[in-house]
Amino acid sequence: MKWNITADRPVYLQLIEQLELAIVAGEYRAGARLPGAAVNPNTMQRALQELEARGLLNTQRTAGRTVTEDKTMIAQLREQLAAEQIGAFLQMMEKLGYTRAQTLALLQQKAQEE
Repeated sequence: MKWNITADRPVYLQLIEQLELAIVAGEYRAGARLPGAAVNPNTMQRALQELEARGLLNTQRTAGRTVTEDKTMIAQLREQLAAEQIGAFLQMMEKLGYTRAQTLALLQQKAQEE
């Protein structure tokens, strides 16, 4: 996996976000083993421990870390991440002066154009 790391936030938080996205997008399927990563091992360990604490990853002595097989949990995370993105988008549209109805109309217009 290629990491997109910026200097504006802690690296381990960015790794968590990118791994969560990869899991909910199906890049790493339920039960799949996570590959090695070319980042600082301590930073990666911190991110993986957090994901394990959240229940998204499991550690198996012989298999390493694997994605949870709880597809319901993955689906819930997917919905949560989508809701966060929608909320941020709606806030930005409000800052730009758009009402919810105007925002919806713009979305429908763009969807038809695509």
